[in-house]
Amino acid sequence: MVSTNPPGTQYSGTKYLPASNDPQISPNQQLLPLTAKVNSQDCLEIGGCDVTTLIKQFGSPLYILDETTLRTACRQYRDTFQRYYEGESQVLYASKAWSCLTVCAIAASEGLGIDVVSAGELYTALTAGVKPDLIYFHGNNKSLAELVFALEASCNIVVDNWHELKTLVALATEKSLSSVPVMLRLTPGIECHTHEYIRTGHLDSKFGFDPNDLDELFAFVTKQTVLNCIGVHAHIGSQIFERQPHRDLAGVMVQWLNKAKEYDLSINQLNVGGGLGIKYTESDDPPSIEEWGQPICEVVQEACKAANLPLPKLLCEPGRSLIATACVTAYTIGSSKVVPDIRTYVAVDGGMSDNPRPITYQSLYVSVVANRMSATATETVAIAGKHCESGDILIKHAHLPQTEPGHILVVMGTGAYNYSMASNYNRVPRPAAVIVANGEANLILQRETLQDLIEKDCLPERLKS
Repeated sequence: MVSTNPPGTQYSGTKYLPASNDPQISPNQQLLPLTAKVNSQDCLEIGGCDVTTLIKQFGSPLYILDETTLRTACRQYRDTFQRYYEGESQVLYASKAWSCLTVCAIAASEGLGIDVVSAGELYTALTAGVKPDLIYFHGNNKSLAELVFALEASCNIVVDNWHELKTLVALATEKSLSSVPVMLRLTPGIECHTHEYIRTGHLDSKFGFDPNDLDELFAFVTKQTVLNCIGVHAHIGSQIFERQPHRDLAGVMVQWLNKAKEYDLSINQLNVGGGLGIKYTESDDPPSIEEWGQPICEVVQEACKAANLPLPKLLCEPGRSLIATACVTAYTIGSSKVVPDIRTYVAVDGGMSDNPRPITYQSLYVSVVANRMSATATETVAIAGKHCESGDILIKHAHLPQTEPGHILVVMGTGAYNYSMASNYNRVPRPAAVIVANGEANLILQRETLQDLIEKDCLPERLKS
């Protein structure tokens, strides 16, 4: 790898700005949040807030969430399904992407429900004020305590396997409950081109009932008076750019609805999952939210008409494509190291503890220097994290202007699976997060302190001095 860009490829950070602030722009097709611009000091602004000023106020590293971008994505999903689907529809936010009170509250305020996969995410959604009937509880190995919590909360439970199904029946019977709302998750056997770890629709997956068990499954559920089987669910993966797999999925799921008629199951909800990808790098070209949703609506309607079925309530559960582009992570640049004829390392004050995706998935990101937005990119460097791990490299090939210690580096598209997968590796406190809108910044996650790191530690009496 060379240390500078070849002639003719130099550019400034301004090239990553959104083409306009048109609300019709699909956020998942942008690199920076929709409100991003460069101010008169040549600094990056998001939500009307200077990123360098935010670092001075809230510290570094810092997650910066743009409220306008998040709300725009929520509205585009909601409006797309309302526009193209003749029946009832409901968009759910897959909160595993980033579960916190503020994000859940914003999604709910835009009319979205919440998809949760743990007691913690369920508790967060409920505390944020989300109505239980708009919460759908997923997971392939829910604990007994989690199932009890779900029953007490009266949320919808997406049943993943036989063990869970029979346990749920036993619990509901023990508690003398009736009409517990459940959806059945099935594996549709549809492949899509995405990372091996985030491909969940093919048959060799830990998620969902085998479709070959469909008759046995429907026969069993029909006999359970404590259950109200409201729908079927499938999800084929994440960070998907292809459109055909979701069209195929919608058709397959309508066949499941048709099969349910044979068992007198009045299933009236169909959840096609999520998985729409986002633009992480310049070469990424995902479909827009509308381009993803419209054909799904059309295929379901066509298939239901052909099978003489009433239109079910159509659900989808996007996560990444709702939240990822709305957030950036700002770091402070520190040391650097030049390895002659190989590469230059530029280190920042965060890394794999606040963004484990590069070391886990080999994920790619793009960055800019927030205080030198118009400067020409003259170097190709590796952005190194601060952790004691050789693989802690956030970006292997970052095209940047010359940097100095104290400059602010912004990594784009970090709203999904960054904070939610963050850790305290090397006992590094997790960063703070702020939400920005109309020139105002509000703290939504406090920065962890050193005291927080040992709060749950226990020291036996015999070891105390």
